Parts: sequence; structure tokens; C-alpha cells
Amino acid sequence: MSQVLHKYLSKFNVLSQEELDYSISLFELDRLKKGDFFVAEQSICNQIGFVIKGAVRNFAIQPDGEENTTCFKFEDQFITSYESFSQKKPSKISIQAIEDCELQVINYKQFHQLLKKNPAWQSILAWVMEQEYLEKEQHLRTLNNKSAKEKYLHTLTHSPEIIKRVQIGYIASYLGVTHRTLSRVRKDTIYTTS
Repeated sequence: MSQVLHKYLSKFNVLSQEELDYSISLFELDRLKKGDFFVAEQSICNQIGFVIKGAVRNFAIQPDGEENTTCFKFEDQFITSYESFSQKKPSKISIQAIEDCELQVINYKQFHQLLKKNPAWQSILAWVMEQEYLEKEQHLRTLNNKSAKEKYLHTLTHSPEIIKRVQIGYIASYLGVTHRTLSRVRKDTIYTTS
């Protein structure tokens, strides 16, 4: 499993072989079954995970009790509740496995040990945070002033992994439409493209 993380970190070309080996030694293998939580809302997130296999979703519970799915993460992506992890505050989101997952996980103490020993990690962290920001910005642009069909087609074109691997209820929540509306849009799209 560590070879997947090794390959991912190598692409940045900022860590020596010794630094790579040290970095990977601080991560531990963890597994989540579908439905398990990496972190639950209102608990403190003490770890960062790297998805080796599987998929998770981030979501928050709205005041009316509805779940609002904000993003999905798949292989070769880091996951954590950033605000909770960095500030040691209760998480405002939950991260839940939507497939069985294998993760490489590092805890808070070891992560800060890693940053102290290998300052080059700052550039990796900056890149990961930038990708996170761009993903969220793109998602917000997709939701603004677009019809359900436009939202679905945009996701199909730009994030086909979501359409292929995520159940329809979570996709509907992510797109801000009802399950029924999304079912109709998917059905209409299949008929118009075949």
C-alpha cells in the first residue's frame, strides 16, 4: 500500500529518497467499511488520510435534518476535516466511506513532526490545499444558476467518476436537487444520448 503513497509523493519532486521513506514510515494502514466514518460531525478530527482504494463523501447536516454532500474523494486524494484538524475544534462535516476503503493515515502529532523535519512538505500541503479550493470553487460555480440537467451534464463531463461510482441520492444532494429530479434528468439524458 505504501508504494501508492510513495508514487504520489514522488511526483512533486521535492522530497529526497530518505525524506520519502521517512514520510511514508509515519503513515499507517487503515480500513473503512462502506458506511464507516473517517470523522463524524462534532467530533475532533485527529488525522489526515490518503485514499489508496475506495471513495468517501463529505457532508454536513442542515438545520432541517437534510444531509448536504459537499464533495467526494477517490483514490490518490487526501482527506481530513481541515478546520477541525488544524484548529482542534469539533468538525463541521462528516467524512463517510461510500465504498470499502484502504487508507494511509497520519495523526496530528506525527504530521507536525513530519512538517518540522521535512519543510518541503509545505509545498505539497500548499498544492493539496489549492486543489481543494479549486474543486470547491468549481462546484459552487456549477451550482449557481444552472438547471438540474446542466448540473448533471457538467458533472458527467468533468467528474465522470462521481456518476459511475456514487449512489444517486448522494449525487442529488451534491448537486442540490431532489432524488426524483435527478432520476428524471438521468433518464432523459440516457434517452437523448442513445
